[in-house]
Amino acid sequence: MNHSQVHRVERLAAGLYFVATPIGTARDITLRALDILASADVIAAEDTRNTRKLMDIHGIALGDRQLVSYHDHNGEKVRPKLIAAIEAGKSVAYASDAGTPLVADPGYGLMRGAIEADVLVTSAPGPSAVLAALTVAGLPNDRFTFAGFVPNAKGARRAFLSGIAKSDGTMIVFESPKRIKAMLDDLSDIVEPERQVAVARELTKRFEEVLRGTVSEVQELAEGRTFKGEMVVMLDKAPAGSATDEDVEAALRDALAEHSVKDAAAIVADMYGRPKREIYQQALVLHKAAN
Repeated sequence: MNHSQVHRVERLAAGLYFVATPIGTARDITLRALDILASADVIAAEDTRNTRKLMDIHGIALGDRQLVSYHDHNGEKVRPKLIAAIEAGKSVAYASDAGTPLVADPGYGLMRGAIEADVLVTSAPGPSAVLAALTVAGLPNDRFTFAGFVPNAKGARRAFLSGIAKSDGTMIVFESPKRIKAMLDDLSDIVEPERQVAVARELTKRFEEVLRGTVSEVQELAEGRTFKGEMVVMLDKAPAGSATDEDVEAALRDALAEHSVKDAAAIVADMYGRPKREIYQQALVLHKAAN
């Protein structure tokens, strides 16, 4: 293959370019992402080895350009240098280790720094473990939330799971293969027996797999197995009527801050599967009390 036909080298405007990178299969990268990696004056990366390997696969020469390591442990030191380079007229690309920058990734501080410096910030969108997993989960996707990594300690994990179990949308989290079974054990104690869950692993790779079913069914599928690689766990939304009165009142207060009484009541009634007349009366009381 003539790699020069795949990407092009061009002069980029000074700014910060977030580049989404493959979560598994190296060919899951956009042509624009390749153009940016080939053209940026400076390349920052969460893992420079992975980024260098990706560039080599796609025939992108680093040349005399800087490849800078940027992660949680050196961000405070490196960030001012990258911002200064942009202010001096250079283009800086930031590549995630895998997937979309800023999603469970150390790029947030860099993004905030660039915005505060009032320089160009743009994104070359692409692979995302969160969206790839949601696509194949078989769970409702009209409303979903990414809640990050599940806490390691048992007490914190159970509190975390209790919180996300009340959501009116599909919840998405990352979990370690070493703790996936403990997480499922805790989840089975917290949610309804019929609640659906999906666990995705090795997404876009040769051994891609999605375990689907109720929590107990997925526990059975995972029994006796040893997993590798980060896992994406998705939990179906709470069934209608499972929310407490306190949950409904809190949602109403939030809705009333931005909507009329009628609209706020309709939103919350749909959210929790409650009778609209009942929620409307409750919204009226809250509205009058607040005014």
